[in-house]
Amino acid sequence: MFYHASSVKGIQQLEPRISNHGIPLIYFSRKRENVLVYLSNAIEKYCRETGFPYEGRWQKWGPYGFAKDGRQCLQEYYPDALESTYKGASGYIYRAESIADSGFEVKIPDAATSSLPVPVTGVEFIPDAYEKILKAEKAGLLVIQRYEEMTDKMREWNIRTIREEYDSAADHPEYRHFLRGNFSDILGTR
Repeated sequence: MFYHASSVKGIQQLEPRISNHGIPLIYFSRKRENVLVYLSNAIEKYCRETGFPYEGRWQKWGPYGFAKDGRQCLQEYYPDALESTYKGASGYIYRAESIADSGFEVKIPDAATSSLPVPVTGVEFIPDAYEKILKAEKAGLLVIQRYEEMTDKMREWNIRTIREEYDSAADHPEYRHFLRGNFSDILGTR
């Protein structure tokens, strides 16, 4: 089974879209819990909630990695990041029984891509992504690294990365707005 998350209701056939890699693909996971993170984009949600007007293509925020055992690890890079991103966010998890693999190598465990349209074979409505994420954590299906648990080494990486991201995002005002709003202690008056 292949899973794909979207905020769009009623999709009967998933269509390839231009991805972060610049190639039209549909991204899937073989693990349902791994697509929960795609039910909300922290940048888009923050901008909408703070009244930041933006009409372009939203930068994506990927707050996850993978634990040594292969489970997805959601990481909070600022206090209460998971709750502020996912609480109240709803959407749909679409299922497909099979896909025509694109051959594009995704370096994400359990991920798959298709460059061809894929018929939907089932759908699940998720009324609150945050509740589902916490339930998946409790079931041991994923790991959450909370901001308070961040090691000193990770904090150093976080500071360096946020500054680099801000400096390289000149053509993404929505991303800079999000970074300034959530990392003002790191960015200062930038």
